[in-house]
Amino acid sequence: MQDYRGRLAPSPTGHLHVGHARTFWIAYERARAAGGVLVLRNEDLDPQRSKAEYARAFIEELRWFGIEWREGPDLGGPFAPYSQSERSDWYVHAWRKLYQGGWIYPCTCSRKDLAEAAQAPHESNDEPMYSGKCRGQKLQVDRPTGVNWRFRVPDGRVVRFRDGAQGEQQYTAGKDFGDFVVWRRDDVPAYQLAVVADDCAMRITEVVRGCDLLKSTARQILLCEALGIAPPAYYHCDLLVDERGERLAKRTDALSLRALRAKGIRPEQIRENWLGLRIAGDAKT
Repeated sequence: MQDYRGRLAPSPTGHLHVGHARTFWIAYERARAAGGVLVLRNEDLDPQRSKAEYARAFIEELRWFGIEWREGPDLGGPFAPYSQSERSDWYVHAWRKLYQGGWIYPCTCSRKDLAEAAQAPHESNDEPMYSGKCRGQKLQVDRPTGVNWRFRVPDGRVVRFRDGAQGEQQYTAGKDFGDFVVWRRDDVPAYQLAVVADDCAMRITEVVRGCDLLKSTARQILLCEALGIAPPAYYHCDLLVDERGERLAKRTDALSLRALRAKGIRPEQIRENWLGLRIAGDAKT
């Protein structure tokens, strides 16, 4: 059995809030319980929204919160670099395998769709269903630069997986999600392709993240199959929500780790009751 390797994968687009902290703490606890390795990966794909000061901040905030990792942009490790902005060769290699296998095609779509493709598609802003109008297009190229690329999903294919936290899951390609972006014309790989390539390259055995990314798991399993790699195990945590039952966002600065630390609140106080916030599964009761 492969040794456990988990990962923390924050995006440097704002300060971490208590929802991030809870998910990352669960990832840390699962790695510790398994006697495994925890990897910190800086998911700074989006060139417009990613900022170096936020990357420095989340390293400081995670350490203050009590989370430890063995590999990362601050520590190095056998699978460096650990910032996505420095890993373009891995993504081009994955794109080329998909291209040569006939899994992807060039596509023209709106700037809004493309801008969202580099971000993790949470349930509230999931990538819209694509009509498939460009499926017949072909282009002879060696690199993805200058054009948008979509993954052609096998319509009607039911993707099933067992999630460690949420149980049995299934999504139907072409119904629950359509052909999705894997590369943008401005030469930025999309979230779906990048995380699959990185998790494989870094030998991640379990992905711990929020349950708003369950549908992304179905997409990523299809990418793994197309690339000929085994997907990791998945553990999707329930989300913390505010008093209105809405998912916390980075713009909720009052609940950021930075703000709570400035108020003198200690990490153990946050962990004891998560500030009285509810998890998504409790919001309906």
